[in-house]
Amino acid sequence: MDHEERTLRRKKLITYPGVFDRNTNQLLGRVLDITTEGVRIINKEPIKADQSFNLRMTLPSSILGNDEITFDACSVWSDRDINPDYYSTGFNVTEIADRDVRRIESLVREFSFRN
Repeated sequence: MDHEERTLRRKKLITYPGVFDRNTNQLLGRVLDITTEGVRIINKEPIKADQSFNLRMTLPSSILGNDEITFDACSVWSDRDINPDYYSTGFNVTEIADRDVRRIESLVREFSFRN
């Protein structure tokens, strides 16, 4: 899915939560923008498209009293960021619990730029 196919507009955050692979506990990157359907992260290495991931995202402590959410996602694209030392990678959320959808909605409400 490319950005023209998105049904929700991603929101840029004023905080940069970490996104980790739940299987390896490796930090994959930091969130640049997010919706309940997808996330774009910034990272040091490119991530191949069409890979499935079990992810964990850290949250600011004020989000519904929980410090992380978990979801499954598929990498859609990866390209050089504006800063050439980094890559931006887009993910499509493939599975997420309802409670974690609500946490993302809270994250966007409380920590997104008003645009």
